[in-house]
Order: sequence, then C-alpha cells, then structure tokens
Amino acid sequence: MSHFVEELQQEAAQAVASMQKAALAARHIHARAELMRHMLTTARKVAAKPKAEAVETVVREWMDAWNLGRAEWPHIAREMEAFTEAFHDYANDPSDAHDTALRQSCEALDAALAREGTSISDQMAFRSQCAHRWWELVVPVPADLPGAKPRPSVPPLTEGAPFWAAGCADFCR
Repeated sequence: MSHFVEELQQEAAQAVASMQKAALAARHIHARAELMRHMLTTARKVAAKPKAEAVETVVREWMDAWNLGRAEWPHIAREMEAFTEAFHDYANDPSDAHDTALRQSCEALDAALAREGTSISDQMAFRSQCAHRWWELVVPVPADLPGAKPRPSVPPLTEGAPFWAAGCADFCR
C-alpha cells in the first residue's frame, strides 16, 4: 500500500502532466482559431474589392504582421495567397463548398509552414502583433527566432490575473 505523501506526489505529477497537455493543445487550437477569426474579419473588410486587390491587401498585411518578407518566404506567400483567396470567396459566399476550400487551403498553409519547422499556431504565437500573451507562457518565444522583431502591441501580463487571461492588443479584438 502506498502512503499518503507518495499518493499525493503521484496525483500531483499526473495533474501537472494533464495540465501541460491541455495547455499545449489549447494554445495550438486558440492561436489557429484567432488567425481564422482575424482572416475572416479582414476578408470581410475587403470583400467588395476585386479579388486580386483584396487578396494582395490581406496577404501583405499578414506577411507584415508575421514579419515575413515575401522575397525570403515566397513559398509561404504563395500558400498565404491561396489561403486568402479562399477566405475572400468564403466572405462573399459562406457556402459549404467555400468552407471546404478554406479547410484545404488552411491544411496546405500549415503543411508549407511545417516544412519550415513551424506552424500556423507558432507563427501566431511567436511573430504576430495580435498574439495573446498567454501563448508564450505555454511555449516561450525562441530566443533565436529568425527575423523576429519586437512586438510592443502584445500586452504585458496583468498582475494577479491568471495566465490564460493574458490576451491580445485591443486593436485585434
């Protein structure tokens, strides 16, 4: 029979492991969801523009927000263009067919980013001006992140608040 202290230590270790797994999953899902929300909001703002103009506007905005130059990341820019085209189509006609295209372009963008050793959720957490501070508490921003720039728009932690309440800049809401 195990003793009380040993049992508590085992339960605590299991609870911490569960919390770590849940925090990593929440960060990944929340960062992706935030990009999708931002993309749809932005696509709706330019939905009435000609498609090529609207796509160029949104791609430029997001490549800038992620601090990725098109010249250095042309393969990512191509996938971001297809991703943005799908959002433009969906913003103008939120049909099942456009939803399917949106999902496929999202998978293709994430696959292109994975080939670079990153993901949509890492791009959002490590590069975006619209990052939620709690994401980097779950997975710290790498000190050697190529092309990283300061992100003064990412608000500091509020003293006394739980880490998951550390949100994004006001202009991102």
